[in-house]
Amino acid sequence: MHAVQPHTATPDPVPQAGIVLVSNGPGELSTWVRPVAQCLQRRLEAAGRARSFCALYLVLVPCPNGTGREHRAAAPWGLFERITPASRFWPLLLRPRRFGPWPRQGVVVFLGGDQFWSVLLSARLGYRHLTYAEWVARWPRWNDRIAVMGPGAAARLPARWRSRSRMVGDLMADLSESARSEQPLPPGEWVALLPGSKPAKLRVGVPFLLETADRLASLRPGCRFLLPLAPTTSVADLLRQAGPANPIAAQYGGGLPQLSPAGDALISQAGTRIQLERRSPAHAVLSQCALALTTVGANTAELAALGVPMLVLVPTQHLHVMQAWDGLAGLLGRLPLLRWCFGVVLTLWRLRHRGYLASPNISAGRAVVPERVGPITPAQIAAEAADWLAAPGRLQGMRDDLHSLRGQPGAVAALTDLVEELLPASSADGHPDS
Repeated sequence: MHAVQPHTATPDPVPQAGIVLVSNGPGELSTWVRPVAQCLQRRLEAAGRARSFCALYLVLVPCPNGTGREHRAAAPWGLFERITPASRFWPLLLRPRRFGPWPRQGVVVFLGGDQFWSVLLSARLGYRHLTYAEWVARWPRWNDRIAVMGPGAAARLPARWRSRSRMVGDLMADLSESARSEQPLPPGEWVALLPGSKPAKLRVGVPFLLETADRLASLRPGCRFLLPLAPTTSVADLLRQAGPANPIAAQYGGGLPQLSPAGDALISQAGTRIQLERRSPAHAVLSQCALALTTVGANTAELAALGVPMLVLVPTQHLHVMQAWDGLAGLLGRLPLLRWCFGVVLTLWRLRHRGYLASPNISAGRAVVPERVGPITPAQIAAEAADWLAAPGRLQGMRDDLHSLRGQPGAVAALTDLVEELLPASSADGHPDS
């Protein structure tokens, strides 16, 4: 009798080339990373480029706009050879091979976060580098190519680096192409509630919007509510922020809602039903809403791309938890000893010198959608929302303005073209080096 020898698995071959997408928060993941990764995957498959020749990787970077759960949200997509969480970014820079083998050649693509982190990563891996510049390309010297969103970003480039740039358009403009009515909502006047995805935003947004929904339902009994869950947010997170674990919740009258028996809705203590949308991205159902009540962030750009009218809410009575600013100031505001004092001072300063906060207003340089910043109350917002819903002509005007800002679809395909141009020639034709 022959002894059974242990089986030694043959390691998969390392792809010849790699495409590394770098990003940060849930908004960028759903609106930039996923469409670009899907387009790249289709192109690779159509050209017969197997994963053994070229593979996609996702690296998440530290960012105050991140939740730390983005890697879990991206894993089910099945698009990436490997996903590196934000918590592993610094160890990755120090010892990249510790996280697995990397192709000898590749491209790093910046799609969110601090542009400097992608510059460091491309240098560390020895890959070429492409930045998608929504507003400004901060490190053009170290970019092989720059994909600018529009004329504003192009004009900010120093003249000596403009030959490296190409205007691709707004990646968000492609969202409307995928937002079809394959998931029709039941008839009714639907209002979307978007409390945010980060804990600081949820802490304020959940109790505020729950009471607002109750008040709006009493003003317009036919109103129906939709709450799309961010990919990094769970129903348990919503219930936690609506309950006694969140001291802010006691200042609002919505109370702790119950989860419906089917698990598809929250039912407030006043009986208001809030339909939950667990599928992400929720563009198909969001595009059917008459109005959205939302926090600031990437969600305002999503709604604008879908042409959904919105009221953007920043209740400043809770300044001590509004420490979601970015950059060095945001980092200092989260240090334990300075957290409360510095966070409040920083937020007050930013709000006073804020300009516009919502993405469509920043793009247009004018107030396309209302921004309600201050010690606002659910009663005030419910009354304003009811006024908008009672004036469909005004809503259509806002919708038309949003559509006019959106630009033409095609940015995802144009960005993918640039990535393919930077790939080594041997992987572009689908054959390994001889």
